[in-house]
Amino acid sequence: MKIYDPDQAIIHKIVPRKSVLERQAVGKYGEVQIISANIDVAFIVQSIDNNFSINRLERYLSVCYSSGIEPVLVISKIDLSTENDVANAIKNLELRDKKIQYMLLSNVTRQGLEQILSFLQKGKTYCVVGSSGVGKSTLINNLLKKNILKTGQISNSTNKGRHITDHRELFVLDNGGIIIDTPGMRELGITDNPEGIKTTFQEIYELSLKCKYPDCKHINETGCAVLKALDEGSIDPDSVENFQRLRKEQQRFQTTIAERHKREKAFGKMMKNYKKDMKRNES
Repeated sequence: MKIYDPDQAIIHKIVPRKSVLERQAVGKYGEVQIISANIDVAFIVQSIDNNFSINRLERYLSVCYSSGIEPVLVISKIDLSTENDVANAIKNLELRDKKIQYMLLSNVTRQGLEQILSFLQKGKTYCVVGSSGVGKSTLINNLLKKNILKTGQISNSTNKGRHITDHRELFVLDNGGIIIDTPGMRELGITDNPEGIKTTFQEIYELSLKCKYPDCKHINETGCAVLKALDEGSIDPDSVENFQRLRKEQQRFQTTIAERHKREKAFGKMMKNYKKDMKRNES
């Protein structure tokens, strides 16, 4: 009879990943950093007071859609704003035509907490992403009904959140759902999967297919369907600008990968020739 140590675990099987939430590694072009894996839904938390940004949201959406993960926007700290502030944020969100489910939350008054709890399902895995100081760890504490995670305050000098969570941690909720806390991210670089940008900016991407030239940059080209839509006011100029920015970032990432592969291939060829020369000299 085998006796197992209760403080150790036994790996019975490694399940293949069904999704990988990843970003460009900070300061390392062409390299990827995995944030979480096997995620069904990502709660993108932005606080209404000083963190709400649709440009940043579009970046998070692109990363989520690239991974096949359902994004849900959580607008937090609504207790620190007026009803007019919240209404303007939602109006701007709708003007940018972001077809994303959103929830309003106050971790202080607990407004919106029940809506999030009712959204969570048994057997599904959720992660919470966003900048530091937007209330991610406090939200998880409230969902668990325990003060497990450390929480911090906004810095008075920088008006930004301090990094409290410095690792990823997984928790099982009372209803059988799984939720993962992630460190605050001030940088979220786009990787090489083009599907995320296509989905986030679907209207712009579909317009680009109607451009006269297939390699149209949407800057000053004749027959550009995107520029025509901008002139007619049928698409948001800020969204187009952000689309261009993220696409250039992705192209730079892809170029870096191609250059690295080229260097590795050249180095491999050099080593192969070196070994051949060594054998020839030995004989």
